[in-house]
Amino acid sequence: MNRTDRLYAIVEELRAVAPRPRSAAWLADRFSVSRRTIERDVSALQQSGAAVWAEPGRTGGYCIDRARTLPPVNFGPDEAVAVAVALQALAGSPFRDAGAVALRKVLAAMRSDDADAARDLADRVHFLGAVPLDAAAPPALGHAVSARRVLRLRYTDRAGRATLRDVEPVGWIGAAVGWYLLGWCRLRDDLRAFRVDRIDGLTVTAETAPRRTVRPEEIAVPDGDLRTLTLV
Repeated sequence: MNRTDRLYAIVEELRAVAPRPRSAAWLADRFSVSRRTIERDVSALQQSGAAVWAEPGRTGGYCIDRARTLPPVNFGPDEAVAVAVALQALAGSPFRDAGAVALRKVLAAMRSDDADAARDLADRVHFLGAVPLDAAAPPALGHAVSARRVLRLRYTDRAGRATLRDVEPVGWIGAAVGWYLLGWCRLRDDLRAFRVDRIDGLTVTAETAPRRTVRPEEIAVPDGDLRTLTLV
């Protein structure tokens, strides 16, 4: 998590428990940083005008005035797609329609270019059967797919063979067994699906991959047909 995201997250964490405080030690553990980093972050928030203050004492900590802060309403493309993926689990529930309305509200609140980027990313997310609950994909992998950054993967296939290969990320496939990275493998010069839990290491390069348009029917899967995530 970069510093800007962490500052927003600290504000939201304090808003969630207001008027109760959160200690610097608790926040440091929550965001996997040092107490000194939290103290610097809070100081930066205070200097920017955020209504954050410290309560002394054994049960004290940092507090925020909910009445003087507003939650962020701008969603990024990744966040909108994350909401859409989560809503797939509601497909057979009484909350399906309410979820669709909520997603439309998210898109309506976004900047037009971000909404377009979210739709582009959603077009690259496919499902085969049930929505997987496996959340093992490292954050760097998700960012690279969204930004189309070429990846250098250390990958072990189903036979146990390990290879190092450069991959142009195309999108995602969610299946019952977990998530797959869909990408153009430069080693094989072909489209491949890499099971995320078999990626032993990755490096995100500075190279931007060429845009490749892949239709679901072009993706060979052993069982069933792929369906593509859609944003209303």
